[in-house]
Amino acid sequence: MGKEKKEKRKSEAGAEDEESGASWEELLTRIGPIANPLASKKLSKKLYKCIKKAHKQKQIRKGVREVQKFLRKGEKGLVIFAGDTSPIEVICHLPGVCEDDDIPYCYTPSRDDLGLACGSKRPTCTVLIKPHEDYQDLYDECSAGLKELPTPLAVKIEK
Repeated sequence: MGKEKKEKRKSEAGAEDEESGASWEELLTRIGPIANPLASKKLSKKLYKCIKKAHKQKQIRKGVREVQKFLRKGEKGLVIFAGDTSPIEVICHLPGVCEDDDIPYCYTPSRDDLGLACGSKRPTCTVLIKPHEDYQDLYDECSAGLKELPTPLAVKIEK
């Protein structure tokens, strides 16, 4: 009886691993309507790498409440949102705060991937990456990539 339960748990865990390793196209189908500007696959990987390095140096703020608190206090950095946040009302006010303070931001498709990059098993909706000299080159690349993304206002004007 005990062996059967263990085998069942292993098979369930394998199914969950496959689900979390979803393809990029599948992740894009899950994003919300306000997820703009959305980072490309290449930029998302750079951002996740930068988040991992910032986590080692304790230079990140994660979670909606913490990020919101420090943005309002005046901290600067890069803000990354999860595009599959539900309900979207949880984070829909933060892009406006970022735009008012000229803080670059973007969306990535998955809360799970954002949480894993932060060193947590728990999904997270928002991350603020603060600059640090140990990963300054990667931070600058990510910052340049975010500035190249079209802003939501520019997208509205084009339509």
